[in-house]
Amino acid sequence: MSFLQKMFGSGGKDKGMPTTGQAIQKLRETEEMLIKKQEFLEKKIDQELDIAKKNGTKNKRVAIQALKRKKRYEKQLQQIDGTISTIEMQREALEGANTNTAVLQTMGDAAKALKAAHQHMDVDKVHDMMDDIAEQQEVAREISEAISNPVAFGQDIDEDELERELEELEQEELDNELLNVPAAAALPSVPTAEPAAKVPSRAVPARPSRAKAEEDDDDMKELAAWAS
Repeated sequence: MSFLQKMFGSGGKDKGMPTTGQAIQKLRETEEMLIKKQEFLEKKIDQELDIAKKNGTKNKRVAIQALKRKKRYEKQLQQIDGTISTIEMQREALEGANTNTAVLQTMGDAAKALKAAHQHMDVDKVHDMMDDIAEQQEVAREISEAISNPVAFGQDIDEDELERELEELEQEELDNELLNVPAAAALPSVPTAEPAAKVPSRAVPARPSRAKAEEDDDDMKELAAWAS
C-alpha cells in the first residue's frame, strides 16, 4: 500500500473504508442537518421566552417551566454550535487533503510523462549534435564568403592602366567638342559717323537716310567676312 493510500484510503477498493470524497460528502450532509436543528432550537427558544413573558405575572409556575425548557434548548444549541465548528474544521482538512492528493497525482503523472519523453535522449548525444550543427553553420558561412568573393576573376587587370585609358578617352572627347564649335556669331559694326547734334525737346528727331542704312549693311558684311 502506498503512502497516499495509507493517508487517504485505498480509493474505494476497501469497502469498509470510505474515500475522501465520500467522507467530505457525509460531513456536509451532517453539517446541513445540524444547521436545521440549530434553526429549530432557536425558534423553540423564542417560543418559550414568549410564554414566560406572558405568564410572568399571571401564572408563575408556567413561566418558570418555560424558562427551564428555554435553558435546555440553549444548552443543546451551544453543543450544536461546537459540533458544527468541529465538523467544519474536519471537512476543510479533508478537502485540503483531497486537493493535495489530486495535485500529487497530477505531478506524478507529469513526472512519468517527462521521463518517458527523455527515455530515448542522451545528454552527450545532444551536445554532440549541437556541436555538429555549429560546425556546419561555420562551413556554410565560409562557403558563402568564398562564393561572394570574386578571387579568380579580373585579378590580372592593372587599375592604374585603366585610369590612364579613361583619362585619354575623356581628353579625346574634349578635343572633339572643341573642334566642333560653330563659327562665331556676327559682331555688331562699329559706328563711324559722328554723333548727331542734340535736337531741341520740341523738335522731331530726323530719321536715318537710306544711304546710311545701306552703308551700315556693307560694313556688317565686311566684318562678318573678316571674322570667318
